[in-house]
Amino acid sequence: AAPSTATFLSFRSRGNALPQTRPSAVRFGSRYSLVSFSGLKEVTSVNCETESSFIGKESSTALRGSFALKARKANRGSRYGLQLVASYKVAILGAAGGIGQPLALLIKMSPLVSALNLYDIANVKGVAADLSHCNTPSQVLDFTGASELGDCLKGANVVVIPAGVPRKPGMTRDDLFNINANIVMTLVEAVADNCPDAFIHIISNPVNSTVPIAAEVLKQKGVYNPKKLFGVTTLDVVRANTFVAQKKNLKLIDVDVPVIGGHAGITILPLLSKTKPTVSFTDEEVEQLTVRIQNAGTEVVEAKAGAGSATLSMAYAAARFVESSLRALDGDGDVYECSFVQSDLTNLPFFASRIKLGRNGVEALIPSDLIGLSEYEDKTLEALKPELKASIEKGIAFVQKQPVTA
Repeated sequence: AAPSTATFLSFRSRGNALPQTRPSAVRFGSRYSLVSFSGLKEVTSVNCETESSFIGKESSTALRGSFALKARKANRGSRYGLQLVASYKVAILGAAGGIGQPLALLIKMSPLVSALNLYDIANVKGVAADLSHCNTPSQVLDFTGASELGDCLKGANVVVIPAGVPRKPGMTRDDLFNINANIVMTLVEAVADNCPDAFIHIISNPVNSTVPIAAEVLKQKGVYNPKKLFGVTTLDVVRANTFVAQKKNLKLIDVDVPVIGGHAGITILPLLSKTKPTVSFTDEEVEQLTVRIQNAGTEVVEAKAGAGSATLSMAYAAARFVESSLRALDGDGDVYECSFVQSDLTNLPFFASRIKLGRNGVEALIPSDLIGLSEYEDKTLEALKPELKASIEKGIAFVQKQPVTA
């Protein structure tokens, strides 16, 4: 039976292409058309129309087959058959904040999410009530304060941490360290105690330090799995793709620029020589684009004139990384993103690069992006290493001076 009304949810994004061996294998261009949430009658079909999305063309084909199979089996015991397709629990820690709220909305739209747990120290109940009115299948629950943090995390498959204070005009990411370091340390302790096998997505700045902080906490708790800890640097890729497409008048969905290094200032290195599709840049264009991508966060802070930082674009980028993680957990074999992870690609213990995601987290690092760099990129890579090394060591030292609670 066809529904009397329909809900159409569209994610629009461009993801990373595959490594050089399969440069065009993933074109992020599918639209979920979810047609069972608001109808008066039941329906068990899903259309995945090629257009633009967080997911890729091949991924949408696989999802279409998966949804069709599950939908045929789903409808006997549930009013809304598609609810059984969504099967993952996502917890957002810091859900009432400037990033947390739009991020929660975007994740609520994912058909792969069955439960969305929202945590903050205040004001999260209203956010959850608001989101719960959206007619998508995930159940939204709110958790307020330290006493409810453990309950929020139990059974979570993916934990996203945007909690912390935002940058203000004149404030560097390093200025955020003392406040956000303590916040991340406390939250990751709770993750270690309640859902140690979850994918952990760190958004709280400075990511170059907060990811090492999270790693040290997990080590002290005896549950560290480097394959499941991610610094979310997707915004750097999103910005690079956008700025290059604008500069070269390219169709945005075709553009993919890998971004390596870290997630602050000069540690951000867009590999413009590796841009897909192949495009030529003058030396001046390379320098201008690189500097703009590195300073894009400041661009937003100054444009908001003290009223906030990059919240909407960060939420969009983080939602893309969450969706990629969920696809990987669901068995998609073609999921590639850039992320700040434990790495042996350089002499630094953590490094942002393209990775392949799988059901167990980081399935592989992709070293090919670091081969055959331009002279400018080689020089810039060497120049960023001391600052990135210092940020990593600062995070490690913070935890070692303040051991986690047992």
